[in-house]
Amino acid sequence: MRHTLVGILVGCFSMVFLNAQTLDSVPPGSDLNYLEDQFYLGVTYNFLLGKPETVTQRNLSYGLQAGVIKDIPLNRKRTTALGVGLGLGINSYYTNMVVSEVSDGFLYSVLEDIADLKRNKIETHLLEMPFEFRWRNSTPEEYRFWRVYAGFKLAYVVGARSKYVSDTEKTSFYNKNVEKFQYGATFSFGYNTFNVHVHYALNSLFNNSAELNGENINMKPLRVGFIFYIL
Repeated sequence: MRHTLVGILVGCFSMVFLNAQTLDSVPPGSDLNYLEDQFYLGVTYNFLLGKPETVTQRNLSYGLQAGVIKDIPLNRKRTTALGVGLGLGINSYYTNMVVSEVSDGFLYSVLEDIADLKRNKIETHLLEMPFEFRWRNSTPEEYRFWRVYAGFKLAYVVGARSKYVSDTEKTSFYNKNVEKFQYGATFSFGYNTFNVHVHYALNSLFNNSAELNGENINMKPLRVGFIFYIL
């Protein structure tokens, strides 16, 4: 999957800069300075790839994202562009892997009896910076159009909490084992309002200090959902 995403990025990168060299004609009287998709709002379901065999996901692992993007057109028709943005993201991951705070760090274990379990999750709050190579068949007069945006996203985790709630116990604490710097490939495509969005993480959710049964926890998020772009 990683090779596929890299191929998409390379293809879009080439397409963008080839189009940037052409001088396209535009209809007389058109607004040559219009910009597209300067704000975004997204919702995803979060999968965890590379889980240990005994770890399973449960409940609804969700993600929310919102932000602004500077649209930088590369040709006169403005059908190809770069996007550089800044936003916020919240992601929750519900599993049967319990994190306990101990004197020398954090202890990870798999919950076998879930009869009284209500919630068990890791939640991250991120400051995000998306970069996109953009193609769309928009015009100054048409607000419904196809779009294909591919790129990558850098993120800094400003807060991460582990939370466990059962019938008899409730714990919540800041988890320092979550990797501070996150990055991944992104791909969005769609028509008009509804656009499919995929984010494939290229590094682990946890740093090397997180271990389950003596082995590093190398889980990587895959987020799939919808993103809504606004002028």
